[in-house]
Amino acid sequence: MTQSNRTSPAPIAALAGAWLLLAALAAPFASAAPGKIDQAVLGKLDQQPKVSVLVRLTEPAAPQAAAGGADFAAKVGAAAGRHQRHAAQSQRPLRADLDQRGVRYRIFWLVNAIALEGSSALLHDLALRTDVVAIEPNWAVQMRPPQPESDPAAASPLLGPSAATAVTWGVADVGAPQLWAQGITGAGVVVGGQDTGYQWDHPALIASYRGWNGSVADHVYNWFDAISTDLGPTGANPCGFLSPAPCDDDSHGTHTIGTVVGSASGEQIGVAPGARWIGCRNMENGWGVPSTYLACFEFFVAPTDLAGLNPRPDLAPHVINNSWGCPPSEGCAQNTLALAVANVRAAGILVVASAGNSGSGCASVIDPPAIYPESFGVGAYGSGGAIASFSSRGPVTIGAQTWLKPDIAAPGVGVRSSVPGSGYGSKSGTSMAGPHVAGVAALLLSAVPELRGQPALVEQLLRASARPATSNQSCGAFAGGAVPNAVFGHGRIDARAAVALALARDGLFNNGFE
Repeated sequence: MTQSNRTSPAPIAALAGAWLLLAALAAPFASAAPGKIDQAVLGKLDQQPKVSVLVRLTEPAAPQAAAGGADFAAKVGAAAGRHQRHAAQSQRPLRADLDQRGVRYRIFWLVNAIALEGSSALLHDLALRTDVVAIEPNWAVQMRPPQPESDPAAASPLLGPSAATAVTWGVADVGAPQLWAQGITGAGVVVGGQDTGYQWDHPALIASYRGWNGSVADHVYNWFDAISTDLGPTGANPCGFLSPAPCDDDSHGTHTIGTVVGSASGEQIGVAPGARWIGCRNMENGWGVPSTYLACFEFFVAPTDLAGLNPRPDLAPHVINNSWGCPPSEGCAQNTLALAVANVRAAGILVVASAGNSGSGCASVIDPPAIYPESFGVGAYGSGGAIASFSSRGPVTIGAQTWLKPDIAAPGVGVRSSVPGSGYGSKSGTSMAGPHVAGVAALLLSAVPELRGQPALVEQLLRASARPATSNQSCGAFAGGAVPNAVFGHGRIDARAAVALALARDGLFNNGFE
């Protein structure tokens, strides 16, 4: 589910958060017969003979944060190998059982899970196994209805290439041009995006696509299409299935990645034009499934060839932009995605997530991946600095645990960026805010390479350097007049201040940021 407005096209300690979240979420299902099957799955089994699920098996020991000082590729490779080895060994008995039953399935290693379609009898049998931890929903989730929009700029029609602008207001607002003037453009950093797909040869995107060397395109290890079957009801999918080249069936993905890296003559739409990007399609016309989100996370930790084989963790991106949400109320595998995000972050990759467009009430950050402590959640504000009415507010409370969201806020109203057809247009939503933060993170990692592979430190730098922003809206224990608050988080993102703070890292590290 995309996190844009469709009318116009103090946190828990890092890695412990997912495990606390899992415990809190699992509690309501402890008494469900036979004890491991999600209530949404049981409910659907009452209506139809088979349902699509994710069967999650035992995990290895709780993920550990990658140690500082190690090479980024080595960190990611060690994490990927650890999960791959555990999944290969622990899934063997269950896979043998499924093979004997003639059940088709797909395996995942980033979280130890198997996707399949099963009857009530099969799922109850699987739930009795000691190696099965939980059985969660894995069916299509549609984007939420459009949110009302109060800013006329957000509803502007798509504009052709001739309607050029120099630097978009959002790129200027975060302070990126001042860093470009110092030679800090994002060079050396790779950003991954999972979304509706991408027009890779858009004039503003082609030069920064990692699969383009200036004359020839090579999509292997730079693109993966997780869509292998119809997810939405329309059947209208211009990209087909398992597309061998990047393709966007909606426009949302092309727009979001443009805000991260986009640059063309007369069109400076991207925060980090010197960074490179790779992509994964996780939705079909705005419909996503937990397993497609999971497949993209897995691809980013260990990029593969177009068939999903021969993984290369050394080609992993440093940052992942996630401008989508998976509503638990509609059947999202919330626990499984929590583990996925925690494991990605433990591997050394920063996970940026749009907070959602369910504002303006408190506690409206409600969908994965933005709800997780391990995601860096982003709210949206307009060109005047006011929070967008649609921007979801925090805090997030699950079980007995409460934490602040969003973490930070960024430009998200009337944002001009690339759209399919080699054109440009404006969209609004926290989907548009998240890519600004991914771009700022790329600038930071470019300026201070030692930060690559240290997402916790990057998050702390971005929070500490944010421009304080207050609100007259208080939510829970977070007063609107204080910083941080549940509306802007720690404030409005500031690329220049983040880099300046990082460059003063000798004093920074000695004061507990490492």
